[in-house]
Amino acid sequence: MRREQLEHLIRASATIADVDDIIVVGSQAILGEYPQAPEALLVSVEADVYPRDHPERADLIEGSIGEGSLFQETFGYYAHGVGPTTAQAPAGWEQRLVAISNENTRGARGWCLEPHDLVLAKCVAGRPRDWTFAEQAILHGLVDPDELRSRVSLLPIDAARRDVLAAALQSAIGQARSADAPGS
Repeated sequence: MRREQLEHLIRASATIADVDDIIVVGSQAILGEYPQAPEALLVSVEADVYPRDHPERADLIEGSIGEGSLFQETFGYYAHGVGPTTAQAPAGWEQRLVAISNENTRGARGWCLEPHDLVLAKCVAGRPRDWTFAEQAILHGLVDPDELRSRVSLLPIDAARRDVLAAALQSAIGQARSADAPGS
């Protein structure tokens, strides 16, 4: 997915849900801070979104421009209507959102997870593709490993799971650094 495609989804989602503000929590939220994000982070053809003030309207988005819709068939990408609990981001994430609003969104605002919050939410999800995303974001310098480590304590998960996640994150940081090393 490209930035202009995400902007299109923000515009369409806002129109369908009859709102001005859409939250973007999935991997494509990286396009908020980094409109020209590396290809390795742009493999998804979906954006996880929900209306900020009316999350219950996410079903309208899903039903209109979701997976398998005419919208996807026409454009090759789609919106996945999710809810506020989909991404388990560090406390305070709402104050760090990155806005997308321009002519292509027709004034609607897409509020994207800030990259560190996004990477940590992906780590909490814990699927292999989420860890690959985290490693790529670290490798390309889009997130600071020290900032990631500092926000682990803000994650809404229990202490034991937080410890496991912190160790896995340290491993991902090591993987990214070794991939970036000369001669690798």
